[in-house]
Amino acid sequence: MECTAGMTAQKPSVVIQPQTGLFQLDLLSVWQYRELLYFLIWRDVMTRYKQTAIGAAWVVVQPLINMLIFTFVFSRLAKVPSDGVPYPVFAFAALLPWSYFSQALSKASGSVVTSANLVTKIYFPRLLIPLAATLAPIVDMFFSFLVLLLLMLWFNVVPSWGLITLPFFILLAVLTALSVGLFTSALNVRYRDVGSIMPFIAQVWMYVSPVAYPVSMVPEQWRMIYSLNPMVGVIEGFRWALLGTTPPDPALMAVSALALLFFCLAGTVYFKAMEQSFADVI
Repeated sequence: MECTAGMTAQKPSVVIQPQTGLFQLDLLSVWQYRELLYFLIWRDVMTRYKQTAIGAAWVVVQPLINMLIFTFVFSRLAKVPSDGVPYPVFAFAALLPWSYFSQALSKASGSVVTSANLVTKIYFPRLLIPLAATLAPIVDMFFSFLVLLLLMLWFNVVPSWGLITLPFFILLAVLTALSVGLFTSALNVRYRDVGSIMPFIAQVWMYVSPVAYPVSMVPEQWRMIYSLNPMVGVIEGFRWALLGTTPPDPALMAVSALALLFFCLAGTVYFKAMEQSFADVI
């Protein structure tokens, strides 16, 4: 009996308690729960395409319609330059990362609220929820990328060697969507009207990003401030990598990268600070 009691007393125990300190981010737990991350991504992808009439075709039709509208309004009417490439390809190359960003931001913003059942019942790193919502739309971007290749073939646009840098700019797009999505998803738990205004914010953000026009149209004295928008570097990088347009200005890319680093850190810190109250508020 004494031996049994001694063995029982020595059993290890696990204590779950909230993180203390502003920068106690515990990012290692995200890697430890990576299998759950894969499941959440798979769930989001399957939910999107389950019981849909046209399935993946919609993710192609939407940027195509936007490309046609931009071509008519900005190229035909406003005579906006396109850096020496056909405007339809110029616009679609920008809509590729922008459509991903807009969709990922929308899904990430409402991800914690829509996962209320998980948040209130079991423990896991809450950071996985907006991360999965941000990564899932990459599948849609892949289908749109195939359409862009067909457009480039139709207009005889040959990609340059810069194509090998495309994964880097995709990573920048993912980090941009994630950094903003972390902030808005945590804020949406307490203030549900955040989800309602996100489409408006995304629409305004698109027009202050070089989607329908090149950065060269922005007055030179304002370009540094303009590049505080991380999507400026992402879109210009996509165009250069895919179409061989003018290489992005290293100074502007550095400003966009620094702004993205700040948004990533601020978004993660804010999310981790707010996640302790998710189960109570949601």
